[in-house]
Amino acid sequence: MEKHDVSWMRIDKELKDSFAINFLRAHVFEAQTVYRINYHRIFMIEEGRGNLRIDDCIYPISGNELFLLAKGQLYTFEEGALMTGYELSFGDCFWEKTPSSASNCKAMLFNNAVDNQQLPLNNTDHSELDMLFRALHQEYVKDEYPNKLDAMAAYLKIIMIKIANVNASLARGFDSYENQLYRQYLELVSNQYQSTHEVADFARQLGIPARKLSDLCRRCSGKGAKDIINGQIIAEAKRSLQFSSKPVKEIAYHLNFSTPDQFSHFFKKNTLISPNDYRDRFVNIGM
Repeated sequence: MEKHDVSWMRIDKELKDSFAINFLRAHVFEAQTVYRINYHRIFMIEEGRGNLRIDDCIYPISGNELFLLAKGQLYTFEEGALMTGYELSFGDCFWEKTPSSASNCKAMLFNNAVDNQQLPLNNTDHSELDMLFRALHQEYVKDEYPNKLDAMAAYLKIIMIKIANVNASLARGFDSYENQLYRQYLELVSNQYQSTHEVADFARQLGIPARKLSDLCRRCSGKGAKDIINGQIIAEAKRSLQFSSKPVKEIAYHLNFSTPDQFSHFFKKNTLISPNDYRDRFVNIGM
């Protein structure tokens, strides 16, 4: 089989303490570079133009908005795109320094990032978040001092809570029992979709019937429990087909399909295109 060339893709560099925040002023992206990220990333864009591509979706940049990217996703600013704003990157080991009370916010936003990829900000939300990002950036560029990481983690916790409240679906009944179960389900799927595709397995871990779990997911997100599992599998399959040289057979087994044919049937049913044709499409357009 001909090898799929991914030499043009860049992998995140290792970050000191698994954390970084940078301010970009009228930064123009002159070359279209594709990154596969090993850290969660937040772009808070004050002003901008052009397009940001995340996996195989294109988002127009207009300003006064957030983009949330989960580790493992791929992104590129299309050539000529411009932004003024903050780029914040953090790893799970840095997040562990934040108080546990913010964990639900992070799980809801990043375990199902595709539903929270682009969040518009009104003037009040933008002003509040800008103040927090600026304070965190000022802390980040200071010389080292005792407990500096803890101070930055505290700022990150507040930012995460604020972003969760920006999302209208989180603001409604955020602490309800159903929303807590839904967030737990998203976290389980994010961690276990490569080992099981069955709603019943996740329902058993949550201690509720599978039908109740599916009804709960529809009320919280408009999607059934199985749709959420399938979405996670398809997103990872697309990334592997686009940005790795693994043969389809290896991708199928990695995602816990019994045979390549079973995987191909699943992929085509959900995307209306075969895995090989999907990969060829991106080879032909250079991404």
